[in-house]
Amino acid sequence: MKPAAELPHALRRSIRFVLTDIDDTLTDHGRLTARAYGALERLQRAGLIVIPITGRPAGWCDLIARFWPVDAVVGENGAFYFRYEPGAKRMVRRYAKSAVERASDRARLDVIGRQVLAEIRGAAISADQPYREADLAIDFCEDVPPLPAADIDRIVAIFKAHGAAAKISSIHVNGWFGSYDKLTMTRLLLREVFDLDLEQANDSIVFVGDSPNDAPMFAFFRNSVGVANVLHYRDRLEAEPAWVTREPGGQGFSELADFLLADR
Repeated sequence: MKPAAELPHALRRSIRFVLTDIDDTLTDHGRLTARAYGALERLQRAGLIVIPITGRPAGWCDLIARFWPVDAVVGENGAFYFRYEPGAKRMVRRYAKSAVERASDRARLDVIGRQVLAEIRGAAISADQPYREADLAIDFCEDVPPLPAADIDRIVAIFKAHGAAAKISSIHVNGWFGSYDKLTMTRLLLREVFDLDLEQANDSIVFVGDSPNDAPMFAFFRNSVGVANVLHYRDRLEAEPAWVTREPGGQGFSELADFLLADR
């Protein structure tokens, strides 16, 4: 990982799309600061397309798509994308799986949730679970005392034993049934909404993240950036970002935004 401050000026000027994780990438200690939110707004006003790519639930993503200075949002680790069209006053919701499939998956995920709570002392169903449509989020440090790494690995193993996918974020283990992830839904969004081929447009996109569930994005995007706290997960990352900021969390995201905007 090279320092983000060394991003070549020509590369900074070539970026058209900013894709970003939310928790501990845009936020600091669980809060979205004015500086980070302002960075989103400044990027969009400068003409860049801004898209959060998050594990957070559908209920949150509806609000984000409507009220934040963003052009769309991918949620629940790739279960859907939402895009609000202000002129038409219309929310576009595109899911990886049908409503019938999601309902069937929910019953199976509930079984997994009960097993996790029975076997992992201190784990909890995430507080945002009532607003989720496609996955199950197990809280290991957001609203509970941090669990040891062995317990987090055990949660992942329980999901996988049931045939579910499982990804570790900075706060949750998210599990779901299906082959989608953040990258597959991002690919669909950019093709359907922006008529963009991800392979051909790779050099015009920057992705910013911080944790193991961002690894597919780090691996694919040549201009991937980790905020400084990504270094906490080096032993868990299947792929590392190409660049890393000096500051962690939302301060690191703002640092990168400053670099991108300085040359415009």
